[in-house]
Amino acid sequence: MGCGRSRQGHRRPDAAAQDGAFYLFSGCELLCRNDGTVEREYLTDAYRYDPEGKQWTRVSDLPQPVTGAPSPGFSLGQSHIAIIGGDNGVNANRVMELKENHSGFSLDILLYHTITDTWTIAGTLPAGHITTPAIKWGDNIIIPSGEIKPGVRSPNVYFGTTCIIKSRFSPLNYTALIIYILILVYIGFYLAGREKGTEGYFLAGRRIPWWAAGMSIFGTQLSAITFMAIPAKAFATNWQYFLMNMGIVAVAPIIVWFFLPFYRRLNITTAYEYLEMRFNCAVRLVASALFIMFQLGRMGIILFLPAIALSTVTGINIYICIATMGALCTLYTVLGGIEAVIWTDVLQVFVLLGGAALSLIIIVMNIDGGIGEILKTGLVNEKFMMFDWRLNFSLPVVWVILISWLGQLIPYSSDQTVIQRYLTTKNERESVKSIWTNAFLCIPASILFFGVGTALFVFYKGRPEQLNPMLSTDSIFPWFIVQELPPGVSGIVTAGVFAAAMSSLDSSLNSISTVIVTDFYRRLKQNVTDHACLNLARLLTVLFGVIGTSTAFLMVASDISSLWDLFLKILGLIGGGLTGLFVLGIFTSRTNSTGAMIGIFTSAGVQYLVQSKTNFHFLLYSATGIISCVIAGYIASLIIPSDKNSTEGLTIHTLNKIIRHK
Repeated sequence: MGCGRSRQGHRRPDAAAQDGAFYLFSGCELLCRNDGTVEREYLTDAYRYDPEGKQWTRVSDLPQPVTGAPSPGFSLGQSHIAIIGGDNGVNANRVMELKENHSGFSLDILLYHTITDTWTIAGTLPAGHITTPAIKWGDNIIIPSGEIKPGVRSPNVYFGTTCIIKSRFSPLNYTALIIYILILVYIGFYLAGREKGTEGYFLAGRRIPWWAAGMSIFGTQLSAITFMAIPAKAFATNWQYFLMNMGIVAVAPIIVWFFLPFYRRLNITTAYEYLEMRFNCAVRLVASALFIMFQLGRMGIILFLPAIALSTVTGINIYICIATMGALCTLYTVLGGIEAVIWTDVLQVFVLLGGAALSLIIIVMNIDGGIGEILKTGLVNEKFMMFDWRLNFSLPVVWVILISWLGQLIPYSSDQTVIQRYLTTKNERESVKSIWTNAFLCIPASILFFGVGTALFVFYKGRPEQLNPMLSTDSIFPWFIVQELPPGVSGIVTAGVFAAAMSSLDSSLNSISTVIVTDFYRRLKQNVTDHACLNLARLLTVLFGVIGTSTAFLMVASDISSLWDLFLKILGLIGGGLTGLFVLGIFTSRTNSTGAMIGIFTSAGVQYLVQSKTNFHFLLYSATGIISCVIAGYIASLIIPSDKNSTEGLTIHTLNKIIRHK
């Protein structure tokens, strides 16, 4: 009796998991004919299941069928899936004819890239096995036994290993990098003789031009992690985070109108001096200590993470990368103080932006159709999507990003590494220009870096074989720099990655020494000489340079980066509370020192609960930290009586009555 021509579903497909999603690949389908025989149809379709959205979507077809391949397929790096061997159906209709002369199953290793949705043949196997498990053991793959021909099983066990492909840095690249390093050292030596006291070492004698101060603020905020992360984010997703960067422009007027006047007119060296004037010494010291703790943790990270990428794509030893950045920063910061930091930041910003712009130009030149093709492919793949209007606070939707703009206040209102730049110009008007310089630089820079990420997506979508499966997604830009840019040029752009790391590290070193000397040593030890303070500042710069470099070494040797990230995440939750202190001090008259202390510690507790007990997106943490500190601090001040310090000249209500201190 005929069964009719009917489909029996996929048989022996391969499956894999990558980046939180489940993938199903190929297989064959049995078709029952009217005469009762069964026809086997080999398939190339593939599907992705998103557990969060509970939705199946079809992805790019395989270049050839893969039936009964060693399963499951295994993930490589953060975005590749490897499918090894399998029956591709080439000899499916000649099995009985060929018998022992069957050539065996496919030897091809297929690589699927989940971001660009592309396939490539990455190599061959020593033997093609089917109907056997593929066992991943660390970075190794084990294929035990399996069928090598129809009806023929093998006792052989194959063992394979994955390795990271490293590039070789050409002599011309080394030359460009060394020249750049020598220029930085020269700047430090050139400015060394100008810093005769702490006024010069901490504030550069207030002689920095507004444009240089603004570029230094920009360079300090744009670390090497950001230099790599923004293009990587645009490469992997879209432009949603672009809107977040525009928050810097939104908060600039608030900083200029409400915060800057207090930092400039009170004649202070650190932002935390204001907190003592407004509240008391204890609030000042707590805020200073929190700042120092955060910077200590930050230094190790900003050396460690870029060094991983640089070492991987260039082949330079990771310890050499860390030691070079750490020693160089320490040297020119000790020699020239904040003035050397600012002028090297200016150079580094030029290298950083110039390198990114040059990379974008070269990418465009190497894509058929140029900018038009980038726009076309980007639009088809929704790479330019910027606005997500869903009401879901666990995702980076528009509402979350707009609320996160409040968090942009943190670096510009309470971070000494930024505020110190405001104080290096000759007057308040120049400081205002520096703030706007930074804000306006963020617009073209954001377009540039997001544009590089989208262009990289289009570039590698057309050249998936040039991707390195074992690299993290964050390394995609450094990988392109070393692999695709001409020798010498890639050396200069690689210097941009060094530049970005050092422009953040040098700021941390100088600011930590500034805070310790000003807020602790000079505040608590009476009648200390300025010369003694200067010597201590230089000694502290060396000490913390060694600590930061050693911490990065420890992270490499001990593989404790995940623990360090957790430490930074916890400390980062305090940033909102620190800004909340300044908001309470500047915008309210009734907040007292007891309320301020309750506010910052309540904020830390609220932030911990928000992080551990809710699914709020991390972009909301800063805003909730500021809001909880302000509410708790103000209410506590109304309930708990405290000191009756005068607020004259210390709030926006009495701004015109500021009394200059010192």
